[in-house]
Amino acid sequence: MLRLSLACWDYDRTRALADGRVQPEGIDLVYLNQPVEETFFRMMRFGEFDASEMSLSSYVASLGRAEPPFIAIPAFPSRFFRHSCIFVSAKSGIRKPEDLKGKRVGVPEYQMTAPVWIRGILSDEHGVKVTDVQHLSGGEEEPGRDEKQKIDLPSSIRLAPIASDKTLSGMLAEGELDALVTARAPSTFKSKPDAVKRLFPDYVAKEKEYYRRTRIFPIMHTVVIRRDVYAKNPWVAQSLYKAFAAAKKIASDMYAQTAALSSMLPWSTAQADETRAEMGEDWWPYGLGPNRHVLETFLRYHHEQGLSKRLYKPEELFARETLESFKV
Repeated sequence: MLRLSLACWDYDRTRALADGRVQPEGIDLVYLNQPVEETFFRMMRFGEFDASEMSLSSYVASLGRAEPPFIAIPAFPSRFFRHSCIFVSAKSGIRKPEDLKGKRVGVPEYQMTAPVWIRGILSDEHGVKVTDVQHLSGGEEEPGRDEKQKIDLPSSIRLAPIASDKTLSGMLAEGELDALVTARAPSTFKSKPDAVKRLFPDYVAKEKEYYRRTRIFPIMHTVVIRRDVYAKNPWVAQSLYKAFAAAKKIASDMYAQTAALSSMLPWSTAQADETRAEMGEDWWPYGLGPNRHVLETFLRYHHEQGLSKRLYKPEELFARETLESFKV
């Protein structure tokens, strides 16, 4: 058995990997349950783990290095519609997406996956281009946050850090920022509700309408393996992929369980039925085929926003062993 470490958050769709109900073939797995920010930082900066959950954007950006440090498998532990994640200052006068043009927009890290999706959607759907705003980066709740990896943007994209003693959350409430695009809701959204608002208060309806038109359920994170581990043991990619798929099926099956509730949400079975009716039986697909159009859209956004020097194809992201399967 090959002993491997895997850093990943505590998702329902990965819990069977964490508790041992699913064992990857040939692998003695050490599952490290960590917040995503910690996992991404430690893996991107230091390569501490054999495999880990990883920001899709950070991973794609890393492919541009002379020696790319990771290879991914097409398992996606995090997906999220992000219309809910555009916050505006009440002092900004912003009422609709088009009002963002010419404004100061904060972002924890420019290369984060959530803002890549948000900027792409604002561009495609509302004509707000990445070059139309001033981007300001820094810590959302703690001063001094930097990009996890160096980025080299075209001069047409305006990006600057905020002051080292400031936070994006505080600046938004004070009107020093007009808007904030982020993955985590800023603390001032709750603590100062008169000062910080959502751009789309009716975000659920917006997201459903967006999905019906585009069939895109945005992918946030993938799973990466260190290249040195993969080079020595290429079979690990398929073994881990199959294990992630098996763990996801266990979670999916629980939502059809009516004898007892697996979660504390009282109408979770009804919500699961509604989701199936809206998005199909497998509303959280793994694999390249059912996600090709989602990945192509994301890769276009990534390139348009100056984060990748060329436009990648989805096939270039993943270990070749995971792109096809045997048939009997």
